[in-house]
Amino acid sequence: MNAEVECGIWDKEGICLVPIAYLEELPVYHRETIPSDYLDVMGHINIRWYMALFDKSMRQLFVSHGLTAAYISENQTGTFALKHVIHYYAEVRVGQNVAVRTRLLQRSDRRFHAMHFMINEATGQLASTQELMGTFADLQKRRATSIPPEIAAEFDVKLSADRQLDWEAPVSGVIKI
Repeated sequence: MNAEVECGIWDKEGICLVPIAYLEELPVYHRETIPSDYLDVMGHINIRWYMALFDKSMRQLFVSHGLTAAYISENQTGTFALKHVIHYYAEVRVGQNVAVRTRLLQRSDRRFHAMHFMINEATGQLASTQELMGTFADLQKRRATSIPPEIAAEFDVKLSADRQLDWEAPVSGVIKI
């Protein structure tokens, strides 16, 4: 196995935990060609842009599961970020295409736990992961609230599909719902 391309994440003993082929089973929620304004002085994208790319992916996951801008405005409910864990595996440079694939891991009445996988499509390498926890919020009270039933049902469909994958997400262990 080509260590840099065929495996996304290795363990400390050199065993491949997540082959790139497994990640390709996940839907792409955001794809982008990296522009020059994302560059830092080291010649690769600055860390703040990783967060922006992951955020765009999460926003698209929400939209595809019914949590559109119109829904948020009409219902005065949305989401707040609570925790992020980001790992960087390989650099991404200007002009390269990245695809962010997302897996929903679990949810409770109010919270959700997900993981993004950023693939550098130019190199075939896993560039970065972001594990996150968020909560639904009443946007008038600015407090956590239950996930609306129709959104929870959509999330449950995605959760069911993601739980059928025959590989464990490489979670940090830091995020607990």
